[in-house]
Amino acid sequence: MPAPSSAAAREVSHHKVLIVGAGAAGIATASSLLARDASLDIAIIDPADVHYYQPGWTMVGAGVFRAASTARTLASTVPAAVRWIKAAVRQFDPQAQTVSLDDGRLVSYEQLVVCPGLRLAWDAIDGLVETLGQNGVTSNYRYDLAPYTWQLVQGLKEGRAVFTQPPMPIKCAGAPQKALYLSCDHWLRSGRLGAIQAQFFNAGNVLFGVADYVPALMEYIDRYGVDLNYSHRLVAVDGSGKRATFLRTLPDGSSETVVQAFDMLHVVPPQVSPDFIRNSPLADAAGWLEVDPATLRHARYGNIHGLGDVINTSNAKTAAAARKQAPVVANNVLVALGRLSRLAEYDGYGSCPLTVERGRIVLAEFTYGGKLAPSFPRWLLDGRRPTRLAWLLKARILPPLYWRCMLKGREWLAKPVARLREARQ
Repeated sequence: MPAPSSAAAREVSHHKVLIVGAGAAGIATASSLLARDASLDIAIIDPADVHYYQPGWTMVGAGVFRAASTARTLASTVPAAVRWIKAAVRQFDPQAQTVSLDDGRLVSYEQLVVCPGLRLAWDAIDGLVETLGQNGVTSNYRYDLAPYTWQLVQGLKEGRAVFTQPPMPIKCAGAPQKALYLSCDHWLRSGRLGAIQAQFFNAGNVLFGVADYVPALMEYIDRYGVDLNYSHRLVAVDGSGKRATFLRTLPDGSSETVVQAFDMLHVVPPQVSPDFIRNSPLADAAGWLEVDPATLRHARYGNIHGLGDVINTSNAKTAAAARKQAPVVANNVLVALGRLSRLAEYDGYGSCPLTVERGRIVLAEFTYGGKLAPSFPRWLLDGRRPTRLAWLLKARILPPLYWRCMLKGREWLAKPVARLREARQ
């Protein structure tokens, strides 16, 4: 188990490969690098104490998983051969090839991998921070709140349950409606759905971004009698008054304010890049890390790569995407170091297991442009329809696959593909 380096005794340190962020993307990349070259000098920067399996929080909010099963100490997940620097990043200097830390230290690098995730902007919704975790206001996007979701779902006997989805991009674009479906399924099974009106307020104008999966999802919207509202963005919450305020965009581009009473409110906050990325020379005009969508190399700095939720590519921001991206980045970092000869390409793969009821999932898998990319033959698992097999994958297979394979450099169904232009030569 690596010990964190937190003292500022050494003002400057240098590493062959420096990784910013020890979430799913960072740990997977470090492990994939070591699987290819165990001699690499790698350091990883992250101030956290705990590593979370965030895809499990939807299941916690439905009473399927225990919250504790989704958390492990960060020390236990960082590979033993990697130096863990327990600090936060303050700024980047790509010209000098250095990263400044919040404690004053400076770390230099030969190759930099940037994957700190994104920031949940709870404070962008007026009144939300003050009422989260009480007054019937919850979110599966936080470890400590997902159990409260399940408490509210069990306790609600009648009234109005409101579920929200913010503007894109967000991590796991299907998660807002997963909470909706699993809650409604519980109320249906317990004979209470008739007394509970479920509403879904979506800031966008489609239910799901890949049209092939929408018919199956709409069947469940109809089954649960969900009041579906598009172009509604949550802007304020009055917890004690049990009122949610939305800004509705009208067809002519104007907007109006809509106030909705609730008995339970599940909120998904707006999501933005971290400030130290947005305000850095690594960001694009929108504040996201600017990378080539295929090689994941930075658009302007050849010795910097990025992956995970922070990058500006159009793929779904999911753990499944990071699982595919990490081997590509590992390969391409080694190409940049002169230790491999052929670049690899990421095709935009993302996966979203849409939990439409307890025991059945619509398994959405797709690449750039919304092209379907099923991992299994259709006769075995048709992801466009709800199946029990997809639920088995989500509930029983994916968690150990995450902890024992993805974070350990075992690239099951994730081997990188050589760049086509080079493969044809």
